[in-house]
Amino acid sequence: MKATPDKLPRPARLVGKSAVVTGASRGIGLAIADALENEGCFVFAAFRTISGKSRPPKTDHRKLLPCDVRRERSVARLFAEVKRRLPRLDFLINNAGIAHPLHHIENMPFDIWRDVLDTNLTGMFLCTRAALPMMGRGGVIVNNLSVAARAVFPGESAYCASKYGALGLTETLREELRSRGIRVLSLLPGPTATGIWDQFMPEAPRNKMMSPDTVARVVVETLCLPENSSVEEIRMGPTEGNL
Repeated sequence: MKATPDKLPRPARLVGKSAVVTGASRGIGLAIADALENEGCFVFAAFRTISGKSRPPKTDHRKLLPCDVRRERSVARLFAEVKRRLPRLDFLINNAGIAHPLHHIENMPFDIWRDVLDTNLTGMFLCTRAALPMMGRGGVIVNNLSVAARAVFPGESAYCASKYGALGLTETLREELRSRGIRVLSLLPGPTATGIWDQFMPEAPRNKMMSPDTVARVVVETLCLPENSSVEEIRMGPTEGNL
């Protein structure tokens, strides 16, 4: 039996490209790293801590590197290693993020507030600032913001504040980089079945959520669009309605 055209293996579309993915040891970050690697992209997978659910690299196209995005020196070490290995960076996926237990503002511990803002907002700034000298025309920055960048969830003030701030950073960055031909995309996934729910709503029904692989597929398809693509925001949600 002859192979039909739709049965033939599709060639990898990102061969020769490179990416840094933060928060890449689990959840959406791990799924994006996998999807990029499957397309032939060389991936620098950055992590603060390795999860027990982490999968080893499938090929030699992934390098695991420790990085605490809250720390300027740690971010500098990450990108110094990236630059040592490759002269150019094509994609930056700012995915590292945390949530927190539900607290109304009057009861919000300052250390939780600071940790969430440092991780979700300052970390995005530090990684972007460090990556930009390595990026040129055709490069893409994807900032994982969550629907919390445009919605309000009582009890999640630090998380929402960090995501609203990250949206402002993303939109400012997009305007600053237009003339350099670097695209900046906002990723706003709805409920996704990752471990972040354990931080504030462990009883949430994961079976009604999107999978991280679904989010990753959409991100990679967007990265494969022509350089003059006008896509600026990716919004996704599960089809099951309200959780």
